[in-house]
Formats: sequence, C-alpha cells, structure tokens
Amino acid sequence: MGTMLTLIVIAFVDMLGVVMIVPLLPFYATRMGASGTVVGMLVAAFSVAQLLSAPTWGRLSDRRGRRPALLAGLGVSALGYLMFAGADSIVVLLVSRIVQGFGGGTVGVINAAIADASTSAERTKSIGWLTASTSLGAVVGPVIGSVTAQEFGRAAPGIVAAALCLANLVYALFALRETKITTAEHEARRKGSRSSREVLREVLRHPAASASRLIWIYTVGIGAFYGMIAVFPLYLARVFGVTEATIGYFVMFFGGVGVVVRLGILGRLVTWLGESRLCRVGLVLLTVGLATFPLPRHLAPLAVPMLLMPLGTALTFPAVTALLSRVASPAERGVYLGVQQALGGVARVALPVWTGFAIDRFGVGSPFWSGALLAAIGLALAARLPLRLETSTHRVVSDQAMAAAVSASEAALPSAGEPARSRR
Repeated sequence: MGTMLTLIVIAFVDMLGVVMIVPLLPFYATRMGASGTVVGMLVAAFSVAQLLSAPTWGRLSDRRGRRPALLAGLGVSALGYLMFAGADSIVVLLVSRIVQGFGGGTVGVINAAIADASTSAERTKSIGWLTASTSLGAVVGPVIGSVTAQEFGRAAPGIVAAALCLANLVYALFALRETKITTAEHEARRKGSRSSREVLREVLRHPAASASRLIWIYTVGIGAFYGMIAVFPLYLARVFGVTEATIGYFVMFFGGVGVVVRLGILGRLVTWLGESRLCRVGLVLLTVGLATFPLPRHLAPLAVPMLLMPLGTALTFPAVTALLSRVASPAERGVYLGVQQALGGVARVALPVWTGFAIDRFGVGSPFWSGALLAAIGLALAARLPLRLETSTHRVVSDQAMAAAVSASEAALPSAGEPARSRR
C-alpha cells in the first residue's frame, strides 16, 4: 500500500500542475493574437511531445525501472512550467508546451508502476484510484490557476506549477521505491521484451487483436475527449461569456464528477458489469454527452452533457487500461502502455488542431459533433471485444484467435487487470 499511495500522491500533484495551465492557455494565446486554429495547435503541441517521448519512457522504465523514468519526467515538466511563466509570445508558449509534453510522457510509466504494485484482483480498482487522484487534481488545479492568475498576474500559475513539480520530484526521490523485480524477472525483461517500434508495428498490422483493439479504443476515445477540451474554454467564452477568472470552476466540475465515480462506484461497477461492458457503457455516455453539449442555450441545462462526458471517460479509460495490462506480458507491459499513450498522443495532436479549426470555420457546435462521431467509432470497436480476455496472452492475438475466443464462450470478464505477481 505504501508504494501505491506514493504513486497516487505523485499523480495527484503532477495533474495539479497540468490543469492549472491548460484552461488558461486559450485566454493567454488569444490575447497574444492567436486564432482558434493556433490555440488548437498549442494544445496539441503537448501531445506531440508525449507522442515522441511516451514509448521511450516506457521502454526505459522496463529496462531501468519505473522510478528513474518518473524522476526524470518530473524534472523536465518543471522546466516547461517555468518557460510558460516567462512566455511573452506564441512561439515561447509553443516551446513551453513541447517541453511540458516531453515531461508528461511518463503517464504510461505511472500506469505500469500501478500494475506492478497491484495484484490481479486489485488492478482495475488501483487504476481507478490513480485516475481518481488525477481527477481530484483536476478539481483543485483549475481554481488555483484562475485565482493565482487573477491575484498575482499572468506568470503566477506557471511559477506555482513549477514549484509543485519540483516539490513532487523531491517527494518521489525520497518516498518512491522501485517496484520489486527479481534477477530472473529482470533478465526476462531485458532479453524477452520487444522494442516500442516492434509493438507499434504489431498493433498497426493486427488492429482487431485484443491488445490492438484496446489501444485503438483508447486512442479514439481520448481523441474525442481532448478535442472537446481544446475548444471548451473558447466555446464557453463565445456562447456564455465565460472568462479566465471563471473557467476554472467549469473544469472543476469535470474533475469532480471523475472523483466521485472513481472513488465511489467504479469498483462496484467493475464487479457488476466487468471491464468490457463498462467500457461500452462509458463510450455511450461520452458519445451522448458530446452530441448534446452544443444544444443548450442556458447554463442550467448545460449541466447534463457536462455530467455525461466526464462520467463516460471515468468509466472507459480505467477499464481499457486494466484490460490492456492484462493481455500484455509482464516483460512488455510498459512498452504496450507507452504505445497506448503514443497512439493516444496522435489523437491528442490531431483532434485539438481539427476542433480549433472547426470552431472558427464551421461554427461552435461542430467540434463536439465530430467528437461524438469519433466516440461512436470507439463504441463500435468496443462492441466486438470478447467478454473474456485470456490472461496468458504475451503477444497480440490474431483476428482468428479473437474470433475463436468470442465464439468459444460468453463468460463474464474478470474484474481485474492482467495477472501479475504482487510487487508491493
């Protein structure tokens, strides 16, 4: 439990810094003369850097350990926040976002560390606790960002975020222990694991395989959500007159829903439905939320789609990540989760750029409707997931193997991630 708690604290503080910055970025950029398309590119720049760095972080963590990778990522993030604090042009904003993205590429490493420290029966709940901590950070962070910007000036949020990141690094340095790996396990990782490029090639060649399908579900789901997040402040500003002083409270609502779901009901829903069904339910909620978000013309009814969207992601992403950690071998878990983050990064690059362009060219509702279409594609992929994923899979399975698994049984999916030894 000590390692788990440490990882949860690290994830919470890390998210605190991230979400202090993100809701303010569109306001800072438009004040510097940026269009909606440029705002989308600034949001996407973070994901470009994550796309490039996540597989490398995952491979590094598999070979050298989770702890060194996490410490290095925190140091890079702190530098990015300091650059954001001093940014006086769109170019500097762009560079700061790229540096932050390189530091943020360790998301897959944290997920892998959680998987290492959890038993099979606890994995989905553990990932739920992790995402609950980041959701809690998303509740508090936007308000801190808005208040510090209003009270102490534009540079204050970046300085505070950098200070939090450095404090997080010091805490991790002393409190985080490497997940226990025996000599035999380490040798198996070193000799048996494939490179990120090999795993990525496998995912691209066999999109219907269990691991591949899970990665693609995550990719389209995260793309739909991040495309919405990129223009969410612009939409509220244009339709409802929301400003940088109040945007934090809207983002806080999003995070609050995630905290309640992940801490309150996620474990029970996993036991009741299983991860595969839970993923489908989450994607239905996300699709409906995105499709209906542009319809209300008053803030009160807007609360309904604003509830559905984070509820959908709170159910979908922990379930998908737990299932992926099940089908990946222990030697390649970090690589697979890194590739998941990398392909998710492609979506986090493409969709914010698209939605930033769309809100200027096709109207304020178009980004959300295109996101709903993408989420519906994710739902179609999830509909074909077998209800039981075999735990012995060390490679992504072929289309024929998946078909056989589906036809062989309709057994309920276990309520945990991949089988692994407890490494507390």
